Formats: sequence, structure tokens, C-alpha cells
Amino acid sequence: MKINSLPQRPKFSVKKIFWVTIVTIIIFASFVFTNSNPFLLFSINSLSSMGKFLKGFLSPEISFNFVLSTIKPILLTIQLATAGVIIAVIIGFPMAFFASSNFFLPGPLTEGDPKLKYWIKTIHYFPYIVSRAILNLMRSIPELIWALLFVRILGLGPEAGIMAIGIAYAGIIGKVFSEILENTESNGIQALRSFGASRPKIILFSILPSATKNLISYILYRWECAMRAAAILGFVGAGGIGQEIEISMRMFDYSKSATLIIELFLLVSLTDLISGYIRRKIS
Repeated sequence: MKINSLPQRPKFSVKKIFWVTIVTIIIFASFVFTNSNPFLLFSINSLSSMGKFLKGFLSPEISFNFVLSTIKPILLTIQLATAGVIIAVIIGFPMAFFASSNFFLPGPLTEGDPKLKYWIKTIHYFPYIVSRAILNLMRSIPELIWALLFVRILGLGPEAGIMAIGIAYAGIIGKVFSEILENTESNGIQALRSFGASRPKIILFSILPSATKNLISYILYRWECAMRAAAILGFVGAGGIGQEIEISMRMFDYSKSATLIIELFLLVSLTDLISGYIRRKIS
């Protein structure tokens, strides 16, 4: 009978000690250079403020009139998030094709194509380069900053929040969709090419059907994220339940804040259940 040997204790090396020291210095320097002091959380003023908030949170406002008044902001939050994701898909989905390397760079879809001259090849790669740059620009700017920009353009209201989610999430969805399309394996590409099928037909009948489930699953995940983002955008005047939370917090009405936060938690949980149910059905 063979007895398994006990796992050996990992040996410390100079390289490991060096990198642990570097990481420790970076973490410590982050607190020093930002002049942050985590111990302020335990000061008398901070503990007093937390105690007041906790007292209000433990006794939320549950009167019928107040709960009824929160239905409209909740519906507005759902509409804001849903409309934002729809705009993101409308913008990001077509751009994902241009940002997919296998549609423009050498690969299975381009095998057998005549060789292009250098300057023609550069023009051929141009849509890929430009779409990647645009997607990087849209997703590098957080939706909160997009919201501030659109508030200046469109004014206060849900339109600014919808456009902020739509533009920011279009960059994310386009980037992720392009990677899904790049990594989708399809055995029918070579067969379709041998029959003389055009590249659009190969994409439509071979690559897209294989990637559809992953694409829908990611859209649903982004819809969940949009619910939370919609609440945050309410703090900059985009409307919805986030704006109601901001108003109640500003007025130090912690009981109403507690009710709104609980409702937001239930809304996000319900969204998670719905999207999980849909994902299980399509899989």
C-alpha cells in the first residue's frame, strides 16, 4: 500500500521576499500619499453618525403613503436601466463585428483570400483599429462621468441616465462581444468556405448561432449591473430611486433612506432571479 507523502512547506526565496516587500510598500504608500486614515472610522463623530444611521435603518419608514410614493421611482429605475442596456446593445453589437480580429486579421475566415498589398492591407485593418479605439474610449469613461456630461447637454432627468448607461455599456458590451466572437469555435467555417460561402454568410450561419447563448447571457448580466448603475446615477440628477435616496440622505431622514435601500436590494435581487431563470431556459 502506497502512502502519499505530506505536501512540503513552500520554500521562501529571495525573489518572493522581494516582491512581498514591494507590494507591502505600495500598499503602505497608497495610504500615506492619499492622506487617508482608516482609523477615523472609529472616531467619536464617525461612530455617532453611524449610530444615528443604524438607528434609522432598524426602523424603516413603512407607512402606506410613503411606500406607495416609491413605486414610481422604482419603475423609473427599471425603465432607465432597461432602455440604457437596449441602447448599449444597439451600439455595441454592430461594433463588436468590426472589433473582432478574426473578421479582419489573418485567420480561418481569411484563409485562401488573395494576398493584399501593404497599403490595401492597412485600409483593410482600418475598421478594426478604429472600432477598438472607439470602444476603449466609451468604456474607459465611467457612466457617472457620462451622466454628468449628458446632464449638461440634456438637463436633469432620466434621459441623461439612459444615455450614460447606453454609451458606457456599449463600450463594454462591444469589447466583450468581440472577444466572444473571436473565441467561438465553429467547425463549419472551413466547410462553408470550401462551398464558396461569403464571409457574411459564414458569420450569420456558423459563428453567430454558436455564440448566441453567451451573448444573451452577458446582456442579462449587464442588465443586472445597469440596475445598480441606474441607482447611482440618481445621485447626479438622473432620476429614479437613487435620486430619492440622495434626497433622504441629504435631509438626514435615515428611516426613509433605509426603506429605499431595502427596496433597491429587493429590486436587484428580483433582477438576478429573472435573469438567472432566462439563462437557465436558453441553456
